[in-house]
Amino acid sequence: MTNAAQLVEIWRGGLLESTHQGHAVICDDSGQIIEAWGNPEHVAYPRSSAKMIQALPLIETGAAAQAGLTSEQLALSCASHSAAHIHTDRVQDWIATMGLDDSAFCCGPQVPGDKDAKFELIRAHEGPCRYHNNCSGKHCGFLTVTRHLGAGPDYVAIDHPLQVSIKQAFEDVTEADSPVWGIDGCSAPNHATTIHAMARAMAHFASAHDRADTRAKAMVTLREAMMTHPELVAGEDRACTHLMRACKGKAAIKGGAEGYYIAILPEQRKGVALKIMDGGTRASECTMAALLVRLGVADADDPLIRRYLNPEIKNFAGLVTGEMKSTAGLAS
Repeated sequence: MTNAAQLVEIWRGGLLESTHQGHAVICDDSGQIIEAWGNPEHVAYPRSSAKMIQALPLIETGAAAQAGLTSEQLALSCASHSAAHIHTDRVQDWIATMGLDDSAFCCGPQVPGDKDAKFELIRAHEGPCRYHNNCSGKHCGFLTVTRHLGAGPDYVAIDHPLQVSIKQAFEDVTEADSPVWGIDGCSAPNHATTIHAMARAMAHFASAHDRADTRAKAMVTLREAMMTHPELVAGEDRACTHLMRACKGKAAIKGGAEGYYIAILPEQRKGVALKIMDGGTRASECTMAALLVRLGVADADDPLIRRYLNPEIKNFAGLVTGEMKSTAGLAS
């Protein structure tokens, strides 16, 4: 945690009870740092915050156009969804159009995050399928590219043509060589980079409408799909969806496991990346909400922002026992 900054505080009875430390960077369209907290050169896995980068080959290879993919499907290719029916029905339809079934997915079965979908499985005495995995939309995109390329079925192998193209895209848009890769929760490779490099990549997405090359067009298409369909990127009771709705079309936002978050701000041509070092999701959501307010794309008084920016902490009896807040000045 070298040079990590204190980003979130937990207070109880007037006492500072806990803190979350991490790193955050805001970049402009030239890739330069506008503001930073902690160490911009800290190396971390962006996890699911990198899904829009992983989806670039889906468009750049022509696979999306050949398959006639909709903006809903492109949003799902960038999603960590809750496996509600609005997600899984679309995933099942997508995989069926390729003549494939659940066994084609390399991601594992996952219990739905959506309560209705979870209880539906329990009542039916059934277990989850691979299409319930929160990354199944991304994997539909992977399978679409794999079919387009005529490549083999082990599409998560690091030397698979798809993964080779994803690594190249990742290093291109971050403008940095990735020093290491790991296996993500959905079995796909995930490439590490610095917080600065990831914020720079998001700034490239944010300013892509200023350019006319194939990659820029793909970036615009993906970020617009995310902002148009925030409920498909996460779910009706999820932070990514809430934060995008609060920004009213001014930001594409994506969280990742272990306390990672990114934001793409097209009107400002800025990119944001942050990492909470203890992996706390509550802290990454709070920090992202604060930065969105700081950047003027969200209102601190918006109920969707308040629930993450400065939420009350309640016990099981409903009594307010404390509060969580970003560090002084982060949201201003």
